[in-house]
Amino acid sequence: MTDQRAVPRALIVLLCTAGAVVTLAGIREVGSIVGPMLLALVLVLAVSPVRTWLQRRGAPGWTLVAVPLTLVLLLLFGMVAILTVAVAETANLASTYGPEFNRLVAGLQDLATRFGVGTEQVNQTIKSFDLGKVFTLVQGFASGLLGVFSSLVLIVVLLLAMCLDAQPLSRVLAAGAASRPLLVRALSDFAHKTRRYLIVSTVFGLVCAVLDVAALWMLGVPLPLLWGVLALITNYIPNLGFILGLIPPALLGLLEGGPKTMIFVIASYLVINFVVQSLIQPKFLGDAVGLSTTMTLLSLLVWAFVLGPLGALLAIPLSLLARALLIDSDPDGQWAAALISGEVPADERR
Repeated sequence: MTDQRAVPRALIVLLCTAGAVVTLAGIREVGSIVGPMLLALVLVLAVSPVRTWLQRRGAPGWTLVAVPLTLVLLLLFGMVAILTVAVAETANLASTYGPEFNRLVAGLQDLATRFGVGTEQVNQTIKSFDLGKVFTLVQGFASGLLGVFSSLVLIVVLLLAMCLDAQPLSRVLAAGAASRPLLVRALSDFAHKTRRYLIVSTVFGLVCAVLDVAALWMLGVPLPLLWGVLALITNYIPNLGFILGLIPPALLGLLEGGPKTMIFVIASYLVINFVVQSLIQPKFLGDAVGLSTTMTLLSLLVWAFVLGPLGALLAIPLSLLARALLIDSDPDGQWAAALISGEVPADERR
């Protein structure tokens, strides 16, 4: 008799980890191609209900491609225009508010001297903080996204190809539902969850952005529309997006109106985002994401490392795609799904 032994689980874990590292490293190397491709996929999924609605109304075949493609292109060019303005505006902020920052530094030095803190210590601390770095960070984030959108020809070609293949792919998935039920269900769930996540995040992101713009306008913070757009974009970044969207307007509030204005900016953002994103949005989003808080944060870190700013924006959809392909389509992946979602499997509940 042959000695048949199961592969040790530790070895399986090591091999899977090594495979994941190699795969992510390969994706990072070809990020200039994979990034636009994944962006096009998410955009096509976002407008797919329009194609379904047209099909149910008996619209001509060419409209099933032309209308969704037009909507996606309008969204794409709108994002490019917004990011272009954002990069141009942030480039002037550091030089514009340089004198105000210097006056603030002098005030801090005087205050520190009154409390007996040496001027040299204060200077060393202040040298470690550079006003230009904050706006450079915002500009770099916008420039990184704009760099992806600069491949407009590739993105438009991919969008056209995906819009053309959407209807045939739907028929293929429907035909394969009997032979590959788990894979088809996993891909369908991925598309549904991604659309739901994008719609809910966009609606409530717009609500937060409008309220943030109103608050900044009343407080006299410069460029409120720009920071509202930044709040909308960073709303798609899980966990850390709120902080990234808050830092620039809070700093401008400090330079423009002093500590009181900065405190009001921070308080306004906290109240608006807590009420909208923590109390109201979860009731509409529900369990659409299917990722625990820890997995969401890890997804953000991993995809941002692999694809840069675009990876941070698409962290949730990309993680949902990975889950669909690797876990939900596997008949033995029930407990793996439970571990990353934090929910007990249905057949284990009592």
